[in-house]
Amino acid sequence: MNKTKKITTTALLCALAYIATFVGRLPISTVAFLKYDPKDVIVVMGGFIFGPLTAFVISAVVSIIEMITISETNIIGCIMNVVSTVSFAVTASVIYERSRSIKGAVCGLITAIFAVTATMVVWNYVLTPFFYGMPRSEVAKMLLPVFVPFNLIKSSLNTALTLLLYKPFVKILRSAGLIEKRESISGGVINRGVIILAVFLIVMAVGALIIIN
Repeated sequence: MNKTKKITTTALLCALAYIATFVGRLPISTVAFLKYDPKDVIVVMGGFIFGPLTAFVISAVVSIIEMITISETNIIGCIMNVVSTVSFAVTASVIYERSRSIKGAVCGLITAIFAVTATMVVWNYVLTPFFYGMPRSEVAKMLLPVFVPFNLIKSSLNTALTLLLYKPFVKILRSAGLIEKRESISGGVINRGVIILAVFLIVMAVGALIIIN
């Protein structure tokens, strides 16, 4: 794939990820700075198409633009955004890179759910006290009832959306001549098992959201 076409497509993915953040931000936690957005869906699809490095680049670019334009959490929020998205999208992309198939995509995304949840528990424990002036003991009390459910719900929803949207998204990019046929999940249409898994994740995430609120 020529370099110009790859740069153009990556820039398009950055724009789409920013739009997803701008229009899709939803409060799903009692903690004000924890908001859901579907940006990671675009980022991980970029990683599936072009590899983990592209997922990292999109994450960094979009997080910086978000910090400058719409974020209320400044540099700390930018860092947390990058760490969160990279933990999810790069983890999934690395695993998918080794097995470019539906099975590889599902394994990568499921692993990414646990990777981002564990990573953000650590980072919130380290950085939240500095940014919000909270005692670390208070932050520690929030880890299990707040940060773990939030990241599980967010990453599960983004996993489900990725499974449902990736094939149609790749088809659109291919029709526009932005990617070649080989830059996609091998195999035909999304199979029934993937759809069932996606619906299951959505139902579980919504159910958990209702319970914790």
